[in-house]
Amino acid sequence: MEVIVINNTALTDALTMLKKTSRTFYIPISHLDAGLKEAVSSAYLCMRAIDEIEDHHELTDELKVKLLFGVSEVFQTSDLKEATQKLFAPYEKELPDVTLQLNDWFILCPTTAAPIVFRYIAKMAFEMAEWVQKGWQIQTEEDLDRYTYSVAGMVGEMLSELWLWHDGTKSDLTKAVAFGRGLQAVNILRNQKEDAERGVSFFPEGWGFKEMQQYTRRNLQIADSYVADLKSGPALKFCKIPLALAHATVNLISAGGNKLTRDAVLKIVSRVT
Repeated sequence: MEVIVINNTALTDALTMLKKTSRTFYIPISHLDAGLKEAVSSAYLCMRAIDEIEDHHELTDELKVKLLFGVSEVFQTSDLKEATQKLFAPYEKELPDVTLQLNDWFILCPTTAAPIVFRYIAKMAFEMAEWVQKGWQIQTEEDLDRYTYSVAGMVGEMLSELWLWHDGTKSDLTKAVAFGRGLQAVNILRNQKEDAERGVSFFPEGWGFKEMQQYTRRNLQIADSYVADLKSGPALKFCKIPLALAHATVNLISAGGNKLTRDAVLKIVSRVT
């Protein structure tokens, strides 16, 4: 069993950034066990770092592709720190802090968890670059499935591997994909207007709100089964929170709302924990 050496300053910095970038995941991550907390924090922030490249409003698509393919290569090299600094140095004024601090995030990951996390970061960055090249063209439900897998479904897979790494918790990888896919579909519903303003639509041709809502609920139903199968422990405690928030957000959107209030989030978290 690996002896986890906790760098309290690095972890504090990571949790501070987590709180700035995602209230959905800050709470469940902050309550994880030592070791698993560092691994998931590292993974989430690395993924957030590349997500900020994909969603950047000012970078050209050509530069996004270059940086994302570059990140994919970085996570397959032996000297990540030097390679990352070289990749980002020319764009320090354009990139957000969570991206520029990528070195801080990957060094937080426990040594034996790093191969899992780094493999998925490399894969996600590569597939994100391909989606930028395609102009995020979603024409069919199969296209939507491929996209939601690229940016979220594989996160579910990675988390399942981390549960197994941490304490032997086994889970269904197919259901894990639906867990991530369902959370992403909620974001697609919630951000439809904002995406349209930047000329992007993740709705397949002929789909309206009704069809996307059905797709979202279908995946969240499978996610419910994924969570129900988990044994008692940190994995179950973690997954219950974002899933409950996702269900609540879909219900809110269906009623004409958009974003849960802080009070609503806290009530939901209190109920499921």
